[in-house]
This record gives sequence, structure tokens and C-alpha cells, in this order.
Amino acid sequence: MRTHLFLFGGGPPFTPNLQKRFAALTNGGPVAILYVPRTGKDWVTYASIYTEALREEGIASFVHLPLSDAPTDEQLAQLQQCQGIIISGGETELYQQYLVATPIGDIIQSRFVNGVPVAGFSAGALVSPERCVIPEIDQRDNRRLRLPGLALLTDATVCVHYETWGEAAHLVQSFTEEGTSRAFGLADASGIYLCDQYLIETEGTDPVVLSRSPVR
Repeated sequence: MRTHLFLFGGGPPFTPNLQKRFAALTNGGPVAILYVPRTGKDWVTYASIYTEALREEGIASFVHLPLSDAPTDEQLAQLQQCQGIIISGGETELYQQYLVATPIGDIIQSRFVNGVPVAGFSAGALVSPERCVIPEIDQRDNRRLRLPGLALLTDATVCVHYETWGEAAHLVQSFTEEGTSRAFGLADASGIYLCDQYLIETEGTDPVVLSRSPVR
């Protein structure tokens, strides 16, 4: 079974071609949208940035899954049935806390290896590799953190908001410290698609790619 991973350097929407590719892999859904609730933010309105565009691609069913330390059995069962998974953006540390080595994370990993496409936006992209490297600018105490990730992307590191956050030095540092074969610097409104860990398509601003061997 092939794996399908979409990573975006900023928030939604999908870039046009990657949106079509993601939707085509979901067999019509349902698609789960995972997010950390934010005080004062109307999630349903925000989620429409995902859902309205994907409805145009033929996906009619969505599961809105607010992340927490205590997911319900119903939420876990719904996620288990989803044919596509979107990990939204926000505070990366909370996404890492709620997704890595948790029941929800276990389901994401299981669905992923069984061919369900996963898309990560901003924080969702940062938590996808084996190591979730959070830069100072994205951390409440202005500390750089190196935490376990979901391991959907192997032997690679990722930086997001590459241009707006000025992440060139952070990308090189992460690439060096983690000793990975590849590192991707993703700008806002840009994305990449990897099938079986191979880089297949990019869209938007070209990613900055560091590699110790020919780019896969």
C-alpha cells in the first residue's frame, strides 16, 4: 500500500493541483480535519476554507475533530473510518502533545500506512516528520525544541513559513543536528506531495531542499 503525504508551509487553502490530488485519493471521504481549538475563534467558519474547496472536488462528508488530552471513543471511531486526514495549524507544541504517542496519533499512523492521504498545514507539517523541530519564533518561551514527531515523513526535517519567518538558518541547523538525508523549507501558500517518501510534486513557491544525496 502506498503512502501519501501533503505538507504545506502555511495555513489553508490547499494549492489547486495538490487539492485535486489529495481529493482524488480519498475515495469521496469522509475527511477528518484535526485542530486545536482557539479561544474566540469560530472553528466551523475557519474550517470552511478546507471544506468548501474540497466539496468542489466531490468530497461531501467531513469529521471535525478538536484535539485534546482525552479524545472520546466516538472521535476515535470516526477517525478510524476516515479516508483522508488534515492536520491544521496553530500552536505546534499542542499538536505534538495531542498527536504523538497518543491514541489519535496511533490511528493516523495506521491509516497513513494503509494508503489514507494525510495533509499537514504549518504546525501539521512540523509534527509530521520523525522529529518535530519547533523554532524559537513558534514557541511561547522563545525556545527551540526538538520533540518526537508522527514519523509520517522519514529521514527528513521540515521548516514552515520559510520566508515570512526567515527560516534559512533554522533549516540548516535542523538538517545538521538531525543528520537527515533531506530537509524541506516550505513557504506560505506552497506545498509538496510525497508518495512512498519520494517527492513527486511541488506547487507554489519552490521549496528549499537540502539533500545529502540526489533528491528523492
